Amino acid sequence: MSDAMSAGLVLVDGVWHTGNPGVLGPQSHGVWLGSTVFDGARFFDGCAPDLVPHCDRAVRSARLLGLAPQVTGEEIAEMAWRGISKFSPRAQLYIKPVFWADEGFITPDPATTRFALCLSESAMPEPSGFSACLSSFRRPARDMAPTEAKASCLYPNVARCVREANDKGFDTAVVLDPCGNVAEFAYTNLFFAKDGQVHTPAPNGTFLNGLTRQRVIGLLRDAGVEVIERAVSYSEVLAADEVFGTGNYFKVAPCTKLDDRTFAIGEAYMKARALYWEFARASNG
Repeated sequence: MSDAMSAGLVLVDGVWHTGNPGVLGPQSHGVWLGSTVFDGARFFDGCAPDLVPHCDRAVRSARLLGLAPQVTGEEIAEMAWRGISKFSPRAQLYIKPVFWADEGFITPDPATTRFALCLSESAMPEPSGFSACLSSFRRPARDMAPTEAKASCLYPNVARCVREANDKGFDTAVVLDPCGNVAEFAYTNLFFAKDGQVHTPAPNGTFLNGLTRQRVIGLLRDAGVEVIERAVSYSEVLAADEVFGTGNYFKVAPCTKLDDRTFAIGEAYMKARALYWEFARASNG
């Protein structure tokens, strides 16, 4: 594969570009005033699980920020498959639809909504486990930020949670909501198992109800595993039998250390991962 292809492909205005084309300027509303939204999907093992729902969510996110997207989720998914065909069938890709406004002052001008579709090679992480610590920063409530959208303006808060954790020697962080309950890991949803039951924080408007999260909950329940969505305290997570996360980037991965507590890779995680991979390999997006 050429270096240009390894740098990725970006579709803008019907034209495929390699690398990182300069389509936003410093005067673009998406750069200056934060109207950019995105979503992320994956292609691996010849499949792109939940590709259409990810693309649909990008469109919803754009509308939530006052943009006027001119493509549907189905149309974005079709574009993505055309882009996927340009890579090796064995490639592992990150698929990222992006919307932003070019113009507007404070509020974006919806008539100037732009769209790009980015595909880049990104290996699926090995499921060897990750470490986390409790963050001193919290998720905003829904009346404080556009938390129902996958909005780029939310990610500086995610970044400072991760940076704080990295500075302490951890991979990521557990982040609380404004009420002091667990929201999620910094950028992935959180699950834990205790006495044969699986628990996860109930969506309350402070974090995205992830598509992989929803898929894993459904798969576990269909397999007879009790999954309880509720308010969760950090002390409960520390006292769990095992902890794992779900998210688009790694799909399902175990947490093997939380602050001073270490965890073995457990049965609930292994079942969740096996069920998800079985679903993914049977999926056409």
